[in-house]
Amino acid sequence: MTPTLAQMNEAARAVSTPLFADVPGDIAVSFEFFPPKTEAMEATLWQSVEALRPLDPRFVSVTYGAGGSTRERTHNTVARIVRETGIPAAAHLTCVDASRGEIDEVARAYWDAGVRHIVALRGDPPRAGEKFVAHPDGYASAADLVAGLKRVADFELSVGAYPEPHPDATSETADIDHLARKLDAGAQRGITQFFFEPDTFFRFRDAAAARGITAELVPGILPVSNFAQLKKMAAGCNTAVPAWMGRLFEGLDDKPAARQLVAATVAAELCRRLYAGGVRHFHFYTLNRAELAYAICHMLGVRPAATAQELAA
Repeated sequence: MTPTLAQMNEAARAVSTPLFADVPGDIAVSFEFFPPKTEAMEATLWQSVEALRPLDPRFVSVTYGAGGSTRERTHNTVARIVRETGIPAAAHLTCVDASRGEIDEVARAYWDAGVRHIVALRGDPPRAGEKFVAHPDGYASAADLVAGLKRVADFELSVGAYPEPHPDATSETADIDHLARKLDAGAQRGITQFFFEPDTFFRFRDAAAARGITAELVPGILPVSNFAQLKKMAAGCNTAVPAWMGRLFEGLDDKPAARQLVAATVAAELCRRLYAGGVRHFHFYTLNRAELAYAICHMLGVRPAATAQELAA
């Protein structure tokens, strides 16, 4: 995609001034959470939701375990967000180990609870190392799931997108073709797997545009607070971890405050360079902690509504 004059001017400003000087905050943000397993984890989750709520997120999403293992907890968490906060909430839903009838029933329950947005995913096999096998009476792919959900109700639908091809994809071209099928089936946007180099996203965006994809592609941002955990997560989803990141986090295992500062800096710089390339919506994988996502949003100029009005006065 050829950069516009505005994007070129923005890129020049990003490298000629302090990186976060007067970023106008003209972006949308969304946040992903996972359903809590314990009372302590539930308290942390709701503290995070309340901390991020003033940033007026476009939506928040709640993940869904392999094989529907968190089905009830996901439903309860999403329904509570809708009921108590007024934040638009999206429920993740997968194809794994469930018939079409079961999935459709879950979707209808979400609609009845006031949930109008679903993140439709094929899902990972419930046992690590196995290949995905569709349920005999289930949806065979995320594209099939999108089409099925559209038959249940007029949901807003987001789907997964992969700047570095999905581990099961036979090629980058095949992966983008599959994304196109999901969007053609009725999804409104793709939310990407996390990545760590701006050019990774820009190359993917250009390839998608060349394929004729015009839907919104939202970069998924993972602020890294635990580098060892990150390497395990990245290995499972075909995400490259740059060597320089390992060197940055080296020696910080027993220094959590310093790790937080490094993590926020790395992720904020990635977002700033994506912003210079025209990105205006960021989806943050929070791991149920608000601090890093809040700090990054602040550096990008996103403020609570009252604060933004005071700054403009």
